[in-house]
Amino acid sequence: MEYSGDQILLLTEKVRAYLFNVVSENRYAHSVRTAQMAKKLCSLYSMDQDLGYFSGIAHDMCKKLEDKKMLALVKKDKKPLSELEKEKPSLLHGRAAAIMLEEKFDFHDQRILEAVAVHTFGMEGMNDYSKVLFIADKIEPGREHITKEYLEESLSLSLNRLLEKVLYENLSFLERNGKKIAPESVKLYEWVKRI
Repeated sequence: MEYSGDQILLLTEKVRAYLFNVVSENRYAHSVRTAQMAKKLCSLYSMDQDLGYFSGIAHDMCKKLEDKKMLALVKKDKKPLSELEKEKPSLLHGRAAAIMLEEKFDFHDQRILEAVAVHTFGMEGMNDYSKVLFIADKIEPGREHITKEYLEESLSLSLNRLLEKVLYENLSFLERNGKKIAPESVKLYEWVKRI
């Protein structure tokens, strides 16, 4: 579904106001920085900047939902739960947010719903808005390792090469710290290296 610029700005404000009331100050600040980075990336790659910003503001709006509420929302997307999601239901916050965008905010742009739903692990074959949000979430300037030099170097890459770089860093970080790696992220990394 296509939205006018004014419609997106109005929806963005509604989601932003909701987010402000349901997450911590730090999470809200992270969401704003992610939205700003997504907008910047959309500008670089000739995509709709307002949609990029919207995806960033919306991506973590279910981060503080109780597990039961999150699971109830996620059931509606009719996709199976991975082992990782069963172990740690908070990882479902993106999928829950995509459902909430449809139900509570009457938002139906499938590209952005996918971006929000898969921003935690990514997925093979994901659309460009999904790539942008996945990257923006990982390289927003509030992240410890993100320096001005890092951004200058990274933002000179093509979208797919930037995704490959960010994924490599993310998977390496998880491995170094003994964290479980989602199979979806590995498949995404293998896919993006091929394209």
